[in-house]
Amino acid sequence: MDKLIVAEPITDNSVYGVQQVQYTVDRVSGRNFADAVAIAAFKQATAIESTTSAYAKVVRARQQKIDELGEALSYIAKAMGWINKKTKSSDEFTIDNASYVKTIAAKYDVSLTWDGSNTMKLGNLQKAQTNLQYAIDREDNDIQQDIVTLQSYISKRDNAYSNAAKVVKKANNAASSTIGNIGD
Repeated sequence: MDKLIVAEPITDNSVYGVQQVQYTVDRVSGRNFADAVAIAAFKQATAIESTTSAYAKVVRARQQKIDELGEALSYIAKAMGWINKKTKSSDEFTIDNASYVKTIAAKYDVSLTWDGSNTMKLGNLQKAQTNLQYAIDREDNDIQQDIVTLQSYISKRDNAYSNAAKVVKKANNAASSTIGNIGD
């Protein structure tokens, strides 16, 4: 594995017998140590940032899936609202916006059984409600785990940027102190 920062001696260049060194960061040479460390720190922070963005997209996609499944479930629940004590298992219920419900069920591989083009009998209606609710619950559990992971990446990203900024500040302070001591 390649090292991110590599020290390279500068030939024929020493100060009071001390060999001078330049640093290569990610295969780009000619850096001083403070610059090399700052570049490396910011590279780490940017890498974590891209992972954070990718996870945020996953969370948004899962949320959209939950929203769409929830809307499909609302149409099934509306039909379930017509059930009463006199309902027979052979009764058919019309599902509002059945084409949308079918599209969402197919998109997310949720099993629904239709008795007509936009109707369901009582048993199939109850199974549809259970299957849609199960799909939503499964996605909700997954999104909770993704959110915890996303929060962890956000924390790592923030720490990486903070550490990079601290390195740059310390390097600037050291340079200022050195320059200040030269005048004394």
